[in-house]
Amino acid sequence: MLRTLAFRALLPFAAALGATVASIASASAPGAQAPDFAVADAAGKPVKLSDYRGKFVVLEWTNPECPFVRKHYDSKNMQGLQAEWGAQDVVWLSVNSTREGHYEHKSGAEMRAWMEAQGGSPKAVLIDGRSEVGRAYAAKTTPHMFVIDPAGKVVYAGAIDDRRSANPADAKAAKNFVTAALTEAKAGKPVTVASTTPYGCSVKY
Repeated sequence: MLRTLAFRALLPFAAALGATVASIASASAPGAQAPDFAVADAAGKPVKLSDYRGKFVVLEWTNPECPFVRKHYDSKNMQGLQAEWGAQDVVWLSVNSTREGHYEHKSGAEMRAWMEAQGGSPKAVLIDGRSEVGRAYAAKTTPHMFVIDPAGKVVYAGAIDDRRSANPADAKAAKNFVTAALTEAKAGKPVTVASTTPYGCSVKY
């Protein structure tokens, strides 16, 4: 009897929690207005998403300690995407949402040094040590990719590609969902695959 009463008492809280989670997830779903944010980059300079309204933006969740991230950097796949789309005026923002205090957290200087060592060329590396940006987008994995159009709407959210492994050799032959989304969206076409399930290491909230 007591267990039944306790369970019933918890139901409203569980329902509220579920609604909150669903609301956060829907805020970054394809077709939704991308949540704005203001966060410091690796050099300590504030970066706002709304500063890039009128341009395509890619958000790449990253963590140097993650083997799935290393797959795309060791294979030079991520660097190639950053360079290719950066040359086409796409703003590429790499986001590290590992919380401060976690043993995998990296300072701005550490992230800047790592990105330079990899030969990466994002517009900025964002240090989301309070995990606020990651939670706003319900980022689940590293990598987790979002493509935002010039009107500020999410047009793609999910995995970087269809080869769900940590093997660098798989990156070259994979179907890249970010490339496909940007190619279609920049041509004024609807994005055929607008949402996939991301894969990788969990974001360390």
